[in-house]
Amino acid sequence: MPTPTPSMEDYIEQIYNLIETKGYARVTDIAEALLVHPSSVTKMIQKLDKDNYVNYEKYRGFILTEKGNKVGERLVFRHDLLEEFLEIIGVDEERIYDDVEGIEHHLSWNAIDRISDLVNYFKADKTRIDELKKINEDNEIANK
Repeated sequence: MPTPTPSMEDYIEQIYNLIETKGYARVTDIAEALLVHPSSVTKMIQKLDKDNYVNYEKYRGFILTEKGNKVGERLVFRHDLLEEFLEIIGVDEERIYDDVEGIEHHLSWNAIDRISDLVNYFKADKTRIDELKKINEDNEIANK
């Protein structure tokens, strides 16, 4: 079974998020969120149906399959984890979303698991986060 491409992952993640927040996902909502044409969404939905990530019926809509739901859940976990990681290490808040979008498809699941370990390490003792912030502040001062 082929793994989803980065583009497929973006669609699955968006569909998963829409279903979680609204209870459904429409082509127009996905197109708006991903800044693509509705016709592009329809083509991708058909591909996702062919690869068993969604069940699609023309003119009736689509839902995530069990496989699609599992992938969507994992992709949202990855996205949220990377946002949390970048926040912990001191990346400027206004840059975090774009940075996550830029890196999330380029990391192996092994790297994601290690980042998760690191996030959990920092969260286990909040003084670790404070110490890292102090290092960041000292470096900012030194680099001015």
